[in-house]
Amino acid sequence: MIEEKIKCVFVHGWGMNSMVWQPIIENLPDWIEAECIDLPGHGTAHQQTFNTLDDMADALAQKINQPALWVGWSLGGLAVMQLALRHPDKVVAMMQVASSPCFVHKDNWPCAMDDAVFDSFADELEKDFSGTIRRFLTLQVRGSESGRKVLKSLREKILAQPAANIEALRAGLDVLKTTDVRELLKKLDMPVSWILGERDTLIKSTLADELKSIIPIAETSVYKNAAHAPFLSHCEDFSEQLISFAKDIA
Repeated sequence: MIEEKIKCVFVHGWGMNSMVWQPIIENLPDWIEAECIDLPGHGTAHQQTFNTLDDMADALAQKINQPALWVGWSLGGLAVMQLALRHPDKVVAMMQVASSPCFVHKDNWPCAMDDAVFDSFADELEKDFSGTIRRFLTLQVRGSESGRKVLKSLREKILAQPAANIEALRAGLDVLKTTDVRELLKKLDMPVSWILGERDTLIKSTLADELKSIIPIAETSVYKNAAHAPFLSHCEDFSEQLISFAKDIA
């Protein structure tokens, strides 16, 4: 039995909002004190904006006044990595979900996307805002066996909150395209769990192998038949893994 509660903070991805975490929150025991934070420009924080990854990390730090376990998905995961580097006193441990220290393909980093993908999203965002968000939602579940169900859930959760503002979406794409914190992550000394989707078309599951040389202390898991939202397509498995991870650091 866990005698003291552990704070667990959830951070969503690009264009999304904190409502995506509700299926997970509902599965957590009472000793996990869950809190979901909207990134600047998203959800309840849709009137805010940011320019850099540091801005996002600092915004997260201002929301929490105690050390916590942080769970970050995609862009949110990148913000949590930067939070751990800039404000280590706020991070007891982190769980990274379908995220990467470098989202763009490089000669020595084959497990990422071509930067042209981000350029394409940026161009489409200017021409067709709502259409681009819909297409991005579809990418979250492409390849997942339960894709249609997950997509329906994602859409419902996103529509329950105000839409992300376009300035924040532009800034988010720029952060994803330009950030590379691989070397900096080698400085971290905290429990880390990394969850990837076998069929993710945005973050390749081969990242699990690359992480061994960057942050060898990280535990890595690849969910079979999962795409870019493994916490939704494999909700029960993810919840159990999160609870187990939280027990280990409680």
